[in-house]
Amino acid sequence: MHVQEMISTHPHVKGDTNNALIRCIEECYSCAQVCTSCADACLGEDMVQRLTQCIRLDLDCADVCAATGSVATRRTGSNEEVIRQMLEACATACRLCAEECESHAGMHEHCRICAESCRRCEQACQSALGSMGR
Repeated sequence: MHVQEMISTHPHVKGDTNNALIRCIEECYSCAQVCTSCADACLGEDMVQRLTQCIRLDLDCADVCAATGSVATRRTGSNEEVIRQMLEACATACRLCAEECESHAGMHEHCRICAESCRRCEQACQSALGSMGR
């Protein structure tokens, strides 16, 4: 909600916003938080050694999502090729993290929640990519 407000007031945007990209920015930041929380919850599990790959992918996904959200938020100047590359990398990180978390979702509710967040972000990145002109 605040992302839309901020971007629409940017002097270079002049109210002309890309709603798919804005939704993606929101999903990126949300996913970064959820993945960080999932990694922390995994560290608290008794069988933490079995969750090493999940923790790794959670943290990688969180970092990629946060960076993608930051790059996609910037409106001064133009760097659409980097934004496209970041969206592609984010979609990949989210897909891999979702797949790993889905494999643990039956035992760990935090992994189920994380997988859902990653899938939403992956889809938002794909939609944002589709909304950008070449």
